[in-house]
Amino acid sequence: MFGLIIVLIVIVLVALFSVQNATPVAISFLFWRFDASLAIIIFLAALGGALITVIIYSSRSVKRALAARKTPDDTAPKITGPKNTSKEWS
Repeated sequence: MFGLIIVLIVIVLVALFSVQNATPVAISFLFWRFDASLAIIIFLAALGGALITVIIYSSRSVKRALAARKTPDDTAPKITGPKNTSKEWS
């Protein structure tokens, strides 16, 4: 519940920051150049960071679940054959 509150606070702060900085800016990346609102760029950057965080967290969770599934099950009874102690079978 605490994490959800923090996420909501961050979303509100990003929204307020992006609305206050809604001026158009020129974006240049490698061979691309375009004009966009700074609010959209800020929102897309925050969204990209959130997606990267979710992907990393999800991959760690999957790895932990698979590791827990691969651990040996010590609760299963071991089946062994009869022990031969007589010398006549040797």
